[in-house]
Amino acid sequence: MSRAEGNFDIQTYMTKGVERVVSDAIKATLKDPKESAFMLKFAASSKSASKKRKKAEEQGEHIPPFLIASITSQCNLHCAGCYSRCNHATVDSEPVEQLTSEEWLDIFSEADDLGISFILLAGGEPMIRQDIIEAAGKRQNILFPIFTNGTFMGDTYIDLFDRCRNLIPIMSIEGEKEITDERRGEGVYDRLIRNMDKLYDRGLIFGASVTVTTQNIKEVTSGDFLKKLSDRGCKAVIFVEFVPVTDESRELTPGDEEREYLRGEIGRLRREHPEMVYISFPGDEKSSGGCVAAGRGFFHINSHGGAEPCPFSPYSDVNIRNTSLREAIHSPLFTALRDGNILMDDHEGGCVLYEKREQVEALLAGN
Repeated sequence: MSRAEGNFDIQTYMTKGVERVVSDAIKATLKDPKESAFMLKFAASSKSASKKRKKAEEQGEHIPPFLIASITSQCNLHCAGCYSRCNHATVDSEPVEQLTSEEWLDIFSEADDLGISFILLAGGEPMIRQDIIEAAGKRQNILFPIFTNGTFMGDTYIDLFDRCRNLIPIMSIEGEKEITDERRGEGVYDRLIRNMDKLYDRGLIFGASVTVTTQNIKEVTSGDFLKKLSDRGCKAVIFVEFVPVTDESRELTPGDEEREYLRGEIGRLRREHPEMVYISFPGDEKSSGGCVAAGRGFFHINSHGGAEPCPFSPYSDVNIRNTSLREAIHSPLFTALRDGNILMDDHEGGCVLYEKREQVEALLAGN
């Protein structure tokens, strides 16, 4: 444990967070017997995974409950201010030498063995890689939220989600039609609404991912917006704070006042509207003893196998093709970040590692 953490117990904090998410998910699906049955079964798997992580902790090894897996670098949209494109991590055409579905299945299997309960599938646009998503569906002990722009979601995918209830589409939406299409492209909002209606008609749950900016923070936390999502069957809303990747976009970044407002609204929503799960990323880092990236609460594997602290911090000193998942968690870069003070530093934007990227680069270079 680092000096900055003091008496803070990251294992207890993350375990309680997982238990709250699972408990909220069960409450949110009570009216749907099939989904509720799956969530109850997953709750048992999650509890078993928690015991694995606790046993590892007692032996001096910290295993995070979450993993973010960017299963492709390819995306068909050009969303304004996209951090991934600005970092050149997302491209238009199909990249070469990405991890295969077999390699990803091995990662998912090892994650299950270690006690990792949630693997967030991201990209690029993850639904381009149906082979990997089908592989994920085979690991029923793990819940796979799929962060998608929704433009590839056809009947084949909806059939897959019906068979494999551990696959949960999380569709990106920025608020109402005007602001969504302004950032993501004309017609995207209507496509998302059609997807939601199809999923609702099949009795399938889904979630929404909202990039929170200074422009939309009031709209995306409003009762009207969230009621529209709930009425269409949405069961989870993940609020992701905007991270500025250019000086021009810095004005969109939530500051202390906006982050305090968002924190208060999420607390209220959890109390008053348990029919949906509400998650904030990165959330209240002060109450979590700092940033939970670099293996404290999660880490990121990019589409070529590089183990990175976070999608917003695309630096890697190990590749999963050449090492195990367990060894990647304890890479020199991750260890230096966890043992140092960077993750605990105060910062202005939504991501301390992005803001302190020069220090991360120095650690990577061994300086």
